[in-house]
Amino acid sequence: MLLSSFNFNLQLPANVEGRRSANQRHSRRAKLEKSQAMKGTSSSSGATSTVDSDSPPPSLLVPDLPDDVALQCIARVPSFYHCDLSLVCKSWRSILRSPIFFSTRSLLNCTQHFLFINVRIHGSSFKWFVLDHNPRNPQNPRNPRNLSPVPPIPSQAIGSAFAVIGPKIFVIGGSINEIPSSNVWIFDSRFNKWELGPKMRVGREFAAAGVANGKIYVMGGCLVDSWARSTNWAEVFDPVTWSWAPVPSPMEVREKWMHGSAVIDEKIYAVADRGGIVYDPGEATWGYVPTELEAGWRGRAAVVDGILYCYDYLGKIRGYDAKEGIWKELKGVEKDLPKLLWGAMLANVGGRVAVEDCGVQLSGRR
Repeated sequence: MLLSSFNFNLQLPANVEGRRSANQRHSRRAKLEKSQAMKGTSSSSGATSTVDSDSPPPSLLVPDLPDDVALQCIARVPSFYHCDLSLVCKSWRSILRSPIFFSTRSLLNCTQHFLFINVRIHGSSFKWFVLDHNPRNPQNPRNPRNLSPVPPIPSQAIGSAFAVIGPKIFVIGGSINEIPSSNVWIFDSRFNKWELGPKMRVGREFAAAGVANGKIYVMGGCLVDSWARSTNWAEVFDPVTWSWAPVPSPMEVREKWMHGSAVIDEKIYAVADRGGIVYDPGEATWGYVPTELEAGWRGRAAVVDGILYCYDYLGKIRGYDAKEGIWKELKGVEKDLPKLLWGAMLANVGGRVAVEDCGVQLSGRR
């Protein structure tokens, strides 16, 4: 009864029959009764009983349905209903928390995009929220979106950098008691929990970070006053080896404070106090951000389909085309776009630009 309320369609593979014929069910029942009878007879005589090898293993998730097919059924259900699904039985609750469940959702292209927001409440206190889709929102039925709290990060830091790989959000460095930290906290949006990742080689605050070719690159956020900081001014994190490694960088690009960063066409762009820099991991080359891009870059930008979008102080969203080297105003949103004189922060949520007037936005999948 529970599954019927979700109103989703399932197309079984061609080699899987939806229903067994009456003869097949009768044959299976006869074999089972025969097996039970043999078991009862052998038990009474003290002999060891065996189950008929022709009998199929019992279904754990959905009766009379192979578990691999049942898993595909459950994986297609939107994540909002997963709390309800976990109440069906223990086996469902267990499968909903397993890595194979999320792997199946990914293979079926059933993952969903969510917007995670980190809001500074007061002083050095931060709170995390997730904006998800709630079709049964009792507070506002016309608006199905719902802002829900996320478990607090174990260590609060100011000036952290952020990166997202799949369902995991990386909170990189930041200042704790005015001391730059090398800690990396990872939030797994699938299991709704934090874990401490591998430490960076040096502590950082207000650094630039971006994901290119499946790896996290971080640069700046530290003084170049020692050999260690000079050598590790830029680092790269490989999620396969689960380790950090230094990225060679020329002295002239090394700035401490980074005001913004973005990845366009697998190149990392960052703006600093005295201009901006760009790093191409594929070619391992450094350069400078074009003057036109630097002049129009405002706040935290978002890249969608190779276009970098910013919210300017005139209440407009403009996009920078790196191939053409020009800014263009985004038309058609003037009526619904609020005027935020203090600027806004943007995020890419499933190929759409999200606008927020406070906090830090990060999009993840689960």
